[in-house]
Amino acid sequence: MKKSLLALAVLGAYAGVASAQSSVTLYGTLDVNGRYVKTDGQAKRYTEGTDGINSSQLGLRGVEDLGGGLRAGFTLLSGINVNDGKTNATRFWNRRSTVSLFGNFGEVRLGRDYTPTFWNQTIFDAFGTNGLGSSLNASQMYGGTRMDNSIGYFLPSNLGGFYGQAMVAAGNGSGAALGGTVASGDRPGRYIGGRVGFAAGPFDIAVAGASQRYGVTTLIPVGAGFGTGRATVLAGSTQKTYNVGGSWDFGFAKLMGYWDRETVDNFRQNFGSISAVIPFGQSEVHVGYDRSKLTGGVLGATSVDQISATYQYNLSKRTALYATASRLDNKDRTDLALPGSRGASSLSGKSQGAEFGLRHFF
Repeated sequence: MKKSLLALAVLGAYAGVASAQSSVTLYGTLDVNGRYVKTDGQAKRYTEGTDGINSSQLGLRGVEDLGGGLRAGFTLLSGINVNDGKTNATRFWNRRSTVSLFGNFGEVRLGRDYTPTFWNQTIFDAFGTNGLGSSLNASQMYGGTRMDNSIGYFLPSNLGGFYGQAMVAAGNGSGAALGGTVASGDRPGRYIGGRVGFAAGPFDIAVAGASQRYGVTTLIPVGAGFGTGRATVLAGSTQKTYNVGGSWDFGFAKLMGYWDRETVDNFRQNFGSISAVIPFGQSEVHVGYDRSKLTGGVLGATSVDQISATYQYNLSKRTALYATASRLDNKDRTDLALPGSRGASSLSGKSQGAEFGLRHFF
């Protein structure tokens, strides 16, 4: 729901900023669920979780008309754990914090933003890389979701279906050093990437690529999701990401998928996802299959696959009930586990789960 400037004034911290804008919108998503996960080698676990079909977040966005076809704008997004009300402890605007200049030339965007290579993974995933059905649950090696200190450029929207973006990001202060954690798959170091695509009618296709140079020696997950599968990547190493994704809306169903390749040092991962959304009445069924194969690790060639399904009932355009079931199968002594697990799977084990939730947009 869009809030007027008067309503925003009650947020005293924003009142002075909002008064200088042509328009300001407060919006967000709340998604909470009950989750059951059973992972081989671990006790079964019942929890209340979030982000089953959409990412829970609080957002502010604004735009100012500068005249002459120019506009200035901003977007601030903070993740919310609906089950306990917490936000990210170290980054309040952890999902996105950008300021932009718009014109006939397109958009120039600066700040913390999503990487071009991530968009193909989330847009062409019927589960939106959320919850137990996320395609990324089966990935043994990941290229990252966001980058700090970025400068991005987006093509204008009047190019007859063609679209694209480019991003460069400085390495100052992003990511984590050896032994630390890397939030949202962010990478410590310089990033250069881009994405181009074409969408017309029911058809959409896009390709993306990126190069990320590590500024500090870092532990990354390869071959498995926890300690047995972490490798040391030295400062100066470069991780390269290439992917292509597409979708076709047949009306009775929308088919989508992507292929992604990650390389760093001796490690190579090929990852594929295929999924579909089948709408009928107020309901939707989402189904997907994902598989990764990695070479170069201490375990030799390793693979992981996942099969998932969601039933979603839309009570309105903003509110939905949903149920998701997923099964992740480790092979070749990998130990990945579904979100909500107590820890790693036993080697070559399985991780299975289900969640039942409520999602609301405002």
